[in-house]
Amino acid sequence: MYYHLILTDNCNLCCTYCRGKAFTVEPPEQPDIAVDENLPIDLDIDLADLYRFLEKDPEAVLTFYGGEPLLAADLVREIARDAPVSALILHTNGTLLDRLEPATANRFDTILVSIDGPEELTDAHRGEGTFRRITKNLDGLAVGGFAGELIARMTVTEDTDIVKAVRYLTANERFAFPAVHWQMDANFWSDYRLRDYAAWVEESYNPGIRSLVAFWVETMRAEGRVLRWYPFIDPVEDMLLSRPTMLRCGCGHANYSIMTDGHIAPCPIMVGMKDYYAGHIATADPLRLPVTEIGGACTACDIRDFCGGRCLYSNITRPWPEEGRRIVCGTVRNLYSALSAALPEVRTLIRDGTIRMEDFAHRKYNSCEIIP
Repeated sequence: MYYHLILTDNCNLCCTYCRGKAFTVEPPEQPDIAVDENLPIDLDIDLADLYRFLEKDPEAVLTFYGGEPLLAADLVREIARDAPVSALILHTNGTLLDRLEPATANRFDTILVSIDGPEELTDAHRGEGTFRRITKNLDGLAVGGFAGELIARMTVTEDTDIVKAVRYLTANERFAFPAVHWQMDANFWSDYRLRDYAAWVEESYNPGIRSLVAFWVETMRAEGRVLRWYPFIDPVEDMLLSRPTMLRCGCGHANYSIMTDGHIAPCPIMVGMKDYYAGHIATADPLRLPVTEIGGACTACDIRDFCGGRCLYSNITRPWPEEGRRIVCGTVRNLYSALSAALPEVRTLIRDGTIRMEDFAHRKYNSCEIIP
């Protein structure tokens, strides 16, 4: 199993689609959902309970999460040293990576860094100077000998040119990421009527996804390599193997989240949603946690085996009206259509030895949502 450990709800940034939006947009109403308003801001558990919980799972993978987990760098250092796990993952905004010495940083199997593309785009959403702080710290990570997987974890919204941003992060003179994931700022806040999301999807995002898929396959054909773009490699691996999926992020069935008070939630965004808690680390068996199923219209969707339901949190809270949800689902159908159309050539390239099936292998449930 995979476990997000929320070290703190605090963050040193105020990104426009995260904490910044909290100042301008009302949070979604959660009728009939009990919410704990008194969760500690910072992790407040007995670490012995955490270690006893984790050691019951011989394949436990622990992801440090926040807020910004490196605000608690000493705690990261201690738990990374002592936790009985098979692997460690860090999800960070990257601005505080210099707080970790190589001996600690190099313990991580995967580090995901929040960055949105070129400097101007990243700084517009995350604050002036953020891009340079991140890339400077990534240079230091490389000098320190980090050999795990480094993933650029983008948030994309209406001013994102998805083609330009993804290709920039993949190949640029400042710092090229070996892997990229992106997630849309969509159906999370009660902000649909305040935006022009529908036009952006039709005119920019969906055509951009088709263009990126074409470039992805062209790179296979011309260079014999599979770019590690997570919204593509994870679904295509399953399509090649005819393997259906539950939620691709793993939330509620393979990936659980430990709140700051030790309660276990099915998703790291479902902070304080007590009705959905799966237990507490002091008493729960990690190998027998209850599964939280996707409901609603997803249960009858013809591409559910491809999508898995996209997002458990938005499936429950439904912050956007039906009109907006249909547009979000349309982006998933667009992705499915583009990847399905590419599949015959991908199979041919594997058969001819240009690429290998192993090129699609990756760590599942590594804090990438997969379906944008």
